[in-house]
Amino acid sequence: MGNNLFKKIILSHLVEGEPLPGKEISIRIDQVLTQDATGTLVYLELEAMGINTVVPLAVSYVDHNTLGVGPENADDHLFLRTSAAKFGAYFSPPGTGICHQLHLECFGAPGKTLLGSDSHTPTGGALGMVAIGAGGLDVALAMAGEPFTFKMPEVIEVRLLGKLPPWVSGKDVILELLRRLSVKGGVGKVFEYKGPGVLELSVFQRATICNMGTELGATTSLFPSDSRTRAFLWAQGRPKDFIPLAPDEDASYEGSITINLSELEPLVALPSNPDNVRPVKEVEGIRVDQVIVGSCTNSSFYDLAILAELIDREGKHPDVELVVAPGSRQVLELLREGGYLEKLIRNGVRILEPACGPCIGMGLAPPSGGVSLRTFNRNFEGRSGTKDAQVYLSGSEVATASAITGKITDPRRLGVKPELRMPPPKFKCSSLIVPPAREREGIIIRRGPNIKPLEEFEPLSSVLEVEVLIVLGDNISTDHILPAGPHILPLRSNIPALSEYVFYHIDPQFPERAKRSGNGLIVGGENYGQGSSREHAALCPRWLGVRAVLAKSFARIHRSNLINFGIVPLVFFDPKDYEKLQVGQRGKLFLGNLGNEVYFEIPEEGLKIRLLAQLSSREREILKAGGILNFLKGK
Repeated sequence: MGNNLFKKIILSHLVEGEPLPGKEISIRIDQVLTQDATGTLVYLELEAMGINTVVPLAVSYVDHNTLGVGPENADDHLFLRTSAAKFGAYFSPPGTGICHQLHLECFGAPGKTLLGSDSHTPTGGALGMVAIGAGGLDVALAMAGEPFTFKMPEVIEVRLLGKLPPWVSGKDVILELLRRLSVKGGVGKVFEYKGPGVLELSVFQRATICNMGTELGATTSLFPSDSRTRAFLWAQGRPKDFIPLAPDEDASYEGSITINLSELEPLVALPSNPDNVRPVKEVEGIRVDQVIVGSCTNSSFYDLAILAELIDREGKHPDVELVVAPGSRQVLELLREGGYLEKLIRNGVRILEPACGPCIGMGLAPPSGGVSLRTFNRNFEGRSGTKDAQVYLSGSEVATASAITGKITDPRRLGVKPELRMPPPKFKCSSLIVPPAREREGIIIRRGPNIKPLEEFEPLSSVLEVEVLIVLGDNISTDHILPAGPHILPLRSNIPALSEYVFYHIDPQFPERAKRSGNGLIVGGENYGQGSSREHAALCPRWLGVRAVLAKSFARIHRSNLINFGIVPLVFFDPKDYEKLQVGQRGKLFLGNLGNEVYFEIPEEGLKIRLLAQLSSREREILKAGGILNFLKGK
């Protein structure tokens, strides 16, 4: 049997291990990206490791914390600019664009490996890359030239047939997969798209699909590199980066899914999870207060041009706040060249700078109890900045139709869909990205008072006196663990201050209770830690004294982040034991050698709960050392 595309790229980058599903492997990383919400910590970790220069191509993007409410974000930007210069990385200034859109435009290339400290790094799979999101420590190690170690996932073939009908887009393809598989249906898997329908999808439609593969819990997603890829790279002035890539004719897969594009219809994800998907025609008529088109999922020229064209033709509903966030300055310039920017301005559409903005909760929170329809990738409760808001997710076509009518609307009601052609971009954002400094000897890293060095943690004991600090349900996201927003995100480089917001929207007393406890346990349900790659959601609980998380299952990136900071991820041997735990229980956690004999015992209640560590030998040694920084120092 031949090799699938994912395995081909893995084999060409393999450093250690055998690429069989479930086996631990290490691969060489060609490119690295960070963004400002995670990047400050990455560079602090490089300093803690004693690293002087980055090895692979590395880009520091500023796209998350662009609101200057106080000096904290500006200080972080200065720290990142000077750190990139000192360590030999590229630097993308605030307002240039969203990291995933920019990386497609400026750096992404078929056959390369990309590791990013952002969970939506798999967007790069649209160009035939193996692009994986990871925690900052893993990314810092890759920047230092270390291989990236992870478990070889199963590769699932997604066979695309037919052609998308009018008013149906790439967003509907990934929403259909989420409808079928759920937010945990991709854990331990890679989704590889193939079949005759692939050529019907533009690179930006492919990017939307790969981007939201993260919402499935997938390790990554990818498309072949074909004529669409070649045309995209040519338009970006990078024709030499193109190489054709495809799976072998007789490639083998661990599973197969078929989607007939011709049978898809406009879809929408209802509050408050991306897999709560329904056909738009079934939920039509819900009044909307706000519509936002943008984010790294749907902020291409097409997404905004179709909105501009239709709003100019049909008019915007007067009761709807309509907002666009371009993915990059190149997108903004293309809109200007084609006359679409003028149409947005004349019809009262609010235009944001090219950045993540409201997707990460940085401004434009909906009104109390309001309904917001967004072309984003996540709609977790409270992520928008308004706890009781109802946030729906859709493609640009549904969002546009709803902005016109003032209620959720099937875009097929708008009649003939306009034909749009994107002109070759004359302006390239690469001209705004600062290349690595040639002379780095005298560069001083500038750090404001909010930037604090990392604290060292003690090694792990084989027996711990612990207290159950909180008991949570299924699908707890990193937004639940550590929220974003304009008041919290600026504290990303100040762990003591940031830790005061752990579980802020669920249990504001958690930080104080954790600090009093000494050693704490978190109890979760299925898919604990889904969502973003933010390692702060592991580091801050560890700073508060959390030593282990007991859950029915874990999301991939968060599980790795827990291990990297010395928190033991443990799975219930019998899921029913979850029901026996409650806040305030105190007992002993017997970890032993972190093998099969792990259990939590509360003698006063006659309770003994068996737990599974499910760790590789490397992960076991990292945890015993108290985290990966201690582990590396020991080596």
